[in-house]
Amino acid sequence: MNGTYLISSYADKDAIKGLGARWDPLRRQWYVPDGRDIAPFRQWLPAGVSVETAVAVVPSGIDSSAEIALSKSKGIPLSKLLSGVAQAVADTFKAGVWTIVEVVDTRVRNGHVYLEVSERDTKGAITAKANAVIWATTANRILPEFQNATGAQLAPGIKLMVRARPVFKAQYGFSLEVDAIDSEYTLGDLEARKREIRERLQQEGLFALNRNLPRPWDYTRVLVIAPEGGAGLGDFQAEASRLESHGVCQFTYAFSLFQGDGAAQQIRMAMLSALEQIRLNHTWLPDAVVIIRGGGAVNDMAWLNDYALVRSVCELAIPVLTGIGHERDNTVLDEVANIRFDTPSKVIAGIEQVIVQRAREAQSMFDQTLRRSQRMLEQARRASTQTYTALEAGARQAIAHGRQASSEVFSGLKLEAAYSVRSASDTSQRVMTEVRHFASQQLGMARREVPALMTEIRTESRQALRSSKLQSEAQWNSIAQSTSASIRTARESARLLLDDTEAESTRTLRDAKERSQGLLREITGQGPEKTLRRGFAIVRNSKGLPVTSAFSNESEVQIQFTDGQRAARLKDPQP
Repeated sequence: MNGTYLISSYADKDAIKGLGARWDPLRRQWYVPDGRDIAPFRQWLPAGVSVETAVAVVPSGIDSSAEIALSKSKGIPLSKLLSGVAQAVADTFKAGVWTIVEVVDTRVRNGHVYLEVSERDTKGAITAKANAVIWATTANRILPEFQNATGAQLAPGIKLMVRARPVFKAQYGFSLEVDAIDSEYTLGDLEARKREIRERLQQEGLFALNRNLPRPWDYTRVLVIAPEGGAGLGDFQAEASRLESHGVCQFTYAFSLFQGDGAAQQIRMAMLSALEQIRLNHTWLPDAVVIIRGGGAVNDMAWLNDYALVRSVCELAIPVLTGIGHERDNTVLDEVANIRFDTPSKVIAGIEQVIVQRAREAQSMFDQTLRRSQRMLEQARRASTQTYTALEAGARQAIAHGRQASSEVFSGLKLEAAYSVRSASDTSQRVMTEVRHFASQQLGMARREVPALMTEIRTESRQALRSSKLQSEAQWNSIAQSTSASIRTARESARLLLDDTEAESTRTLRDAKERSQGLLREITGQGPEKTLRRGFAIVRNSKGLPVTSAFSNESEVQIQFTDGQRAARLKDPQP
């Protein structure tokens, strides 16, 4: 665009535009096109430009002989000097330049986004700083695209690659006008920080330490690290308080900032300090450490990608649970944690799920133990009955066998004796006597052995029955003791509940009694004497009854005051 650029303020735009000036959107400056008379624009011409020549001296600096002569005589105005600088900057940078900056501060006013940007060296020291602006129309175009692509927002600490045109204005000084942002660079920078932490921990063999710890089998005590007053903490505490009220799990809270400079260090110190306090004051450690915060932009979460913080979590000998609510990205803290959840609400839901599962398992084991004990008792009873029956049957069978054997022996002897008599009729009486004596011995032996066998069988049966009975009683006593303990626990809970109810009822009755007594004292304090002392009087008729109407038929009345009575006569009311 060819023409003479003007130095004007926002308030002059209507006047300049009415005179025929045009707007340069790239330089964001009004100019007079070539061929148009610049005399009407005299007051807005830059230093070194006259109406006669309409040629700016700024591109060649302010070292012309005319200006030098002027400076020797009286000097030049500051506005002309700075206007020359502005023209030189404008001629040098006619278009934007891609540059890498780190945002230090942001402000929004009337839709315009004002930034303070800087550059740091490897040690973190600032080597350059400037002010920048994204005009409202440009911001409405490029910021939604950047946020949709990265999930990040312009905030202190974020690194950007921007296309910026240097601008110098005499009234406002130097600034950068940003008209484009490279989303890929910001995503790459955020990912590079995470990749650097991840690779360093893997090289040191620390990355998977906490993640490989056994998951908590149950939750009875939990340490929670969170930003104080955050919405995510409120969601977590709503359910955690319910678990605490039932005595199921105890929660200890430590608070810290979760974004901004020093946030990672505060989180780390809050966690380690809380654990140290627990070690000093108690003999136990928590079952898990929970790190939670509500949702936010990607660069809000980027503060958690800190090597020292992540390493502390890796080296912690207690499982760490994370519930860092975010929509599209994760932190290295999530990657090294023992268990990762999306939101604080899901963390407490996971803890509650494990507690409920363990309670159900305990109830199931108790039911199984009870059923098994009942089966064992029934089996013992059946075994005792079967043993007794078997012993009784064995004894009867042994007796029957003994009797049969005795009968067979006796029958054999009889047959043998008869045969001997028949075959040797001439055998002497001596042989007969020996035979009879032998038979008597056999019969006596049989009579002695059978009772001894019966006694032995009965003794063994009693011992077996006594042993079964003792085992049954021991098992029954164990079950009875377990049942008695459960009954005592239930009775104690019922007694405590009854005591609480009785105390609450007593307190309620006492309060009602006190309020009733106060009301009664107030009522009794409103008697006629108190009313008379306030200046009122009571009018009574001859019968001592109060007269309450001015139109009463009574003529003779008594008026009672606080210190006595007076007689009076009532006159008829005037018509």
